[in-house]
Amino acid sequence: MADPTFSNLPTTIFEEMSGLARGLGAVNLGQGFPDDPGPLAIRQKASDAVLNGYNQYPPMTGLPELRQAVAAHYARSQGLELDWAREVTVTSGATEALAAAFLALIEPGDEVIVFQPLYDAYVPLIRRAGGVPKLVPLQPPTWRFDRALLEAAFSARTRFVVLNNPINPAGVVLPEADLALLAEFCVRFDCVAICDEVWEQVVFEGAVHRPLMAFPGMRGRTVKIGSAGKMFGLTGWKVGFLCAAPALTHSVSRAHQFLTFTTPPNLQAAVAWGLENAADWFREMPLGLQRARARLTEGLRREGFAVLPGQGTYFLNVDLAASGIDEPDRAFALRAVKDAGVATIPVSALYETAPVTTILRLCFSKRDETLDAGVERLARARELSRRAYATAV
Repeated sequence: MADPTFSNLPTTIFEEMSGLARGLGAVNLGQGFPDDPGPLAIRQKASDAVLNGYNQYPPMTGLPELRQAVAAHYARSQGLELDWAREVTVTSGATEALAAAFLALIEPGDEVIVFQPLYDAYVPLIRRAGGVPKLVPLQPPTWRFDRALLEAAFSARTRFVVLNNPINPAGVVLPEADLALLAEFCVRFDCVAICDEVWEQVVFEGAVHRPLMAFPGMRGRTVKIGSAGKMFGLTGWKVGFLCAAPALTHSVSRAHQFLTFTTPPNLQAAVAWGLENAADWFREMPLGLQRARARLTEGLRREGFAVLPGQGTYFLNVDLAASGIDEPDRAFALRAVKDAGVATIPVSALYETAPVTTILRLCFSKRDETLDAGVERLARARELSRRAYATAV
């Protein structure tokens, strides 16, 4: 008998929009992947490791050199002191790390706080683990939580909170005050934070990513998840990191062994080399993305679009209502890809309840010509939408 937890789920909005973009030959500003192939030196290391390295099963928890490199990277960049042998596990991407954490830690009936808008894998995986998602909506333009919102969300039934920071799709890097507030509530209610921090290296203009694990009381109650794919713009590599105190690591690594068990050793070896030798990349990559974001923002504003502020990730958001577009985000996104040739993501698809329906997410990790074409086609979609609504009225 089919499992209703998954069999009735729709295709993700990312696959839907990217599929339409491929089929229609549209510019894809929807799914979050760069146009460029990623750092050459790291790709060469992966190639050399395939040809001249070890190609059999690596250790279940990951190559020691990668786990050591992860711990050293977080010590340098975020001031975390991790025991690589007992607190770091390599996974096949951050989504697999999330699945391992949810399946290992959540017991049937546990209440799990999740902030909306959200990565669409969270809720199905939490439910598959037996958890009860408690969906807390965040609102544009700031997408932040406050004490009143957390007081309403946390209860004696709360066992876990899922935090994505920097936030996809909002592009927000949460400030220290917000993180300290969330840490206070986690400690008060004795719950574990599962932190999706895959965008931690992709922050701009002086913004600083602080891991929730670094706040008072959180070292032993946080599962920190990172992604080499996001760090290095190699989204297809699917190399993730799970970092947690030994007791939590013991549990999540046991779940991981029954999911993917391990990750290609050549990619692990290349990522280990990259973490130790890519200081220039970590300086220059955000600057390049910042320039791309500025180009897309300026182009959109010239065409009359209202762009929301953000400090990180590959994404910026357009407020459709403030841009003079009366159409809901999903309807406009479908019009844009089918009639104007540009794929985007309607943010309402990343809510399960009470969606905000006026925000469109755009990916700017693209070449200049791709961004310019996207702006031109979005302006065309805006005009088509206005004409349609004028005719209807």
